[in-house]
Amino acid sequence: MNFKRLNAAIMLGFIITFTISWIGGFMSTCSDIRENVLRIHIIANSDSEADQQLKINVRDAVLAQCPELFSGEENIQAAKAVAAENLEKLEQAAKEQLQKEGKDYTVKAELTNMYFETREYESFTMPAGRYDAVRLVIGEGKGKNWWCVMFPSLCVPAADNGMNHFSKQQQELLESTPKFEPRFAVVEWWESRIVKSEE
Repeated sequence: MNFKRLNAAIMLGFIITFTISWIGGFMSTCSDIRENVLRIHIIANSDSEADQQLKINVRDAVLAQCPELFSGEENIQAAKAVAAENLEKLEQAAKEQLQKEGKDYTVKAELTNMYFETREYESFTMPAGRYDAVRLVIGEGKGKNWWCVMFPSLCVPAADNGMNHFSKQQQELLESTPKFEPRFAVVEWWESRIVKSEE
């Protein structure tokens, strides 16, 4: 009887150790990704069809500035410095697009740190957590938002392949699909708990 209990305890210990290792390594890779990515976040004035389309047009105008700004940057520190120095230029590109479409909305660009949920794009997935981000708020900022990755250039037109900025392990995680990778749900649950504890 004691031998069976010992075997069960050993097996349970093995399962717990394996699970911690399985989740822990994944969470560590997610953390490394978050520390080396600059997101972009654009909030529409409202959820009206016109304002949502305007958000997309502003997005395109802002992203058109990015290849020139970030083409020579090889690390996140340099990318954030460039973003901070060019917030006015990005804001101006948004304002010019608004004026072109006859809108008198205000627009504000800032460099911030904020929480993002797990997000699946066409060819990659960004894990949940806090990221540095360039955020643009159009008008009252009460509409649905759009967000992606400004640096490395995963959502920005550029000559280089943004994935080259990541390690092989990080690329494998980014190319995972959330519905087939349950660890994304664990990371989102954990990161959301951290955010709530800070509020």
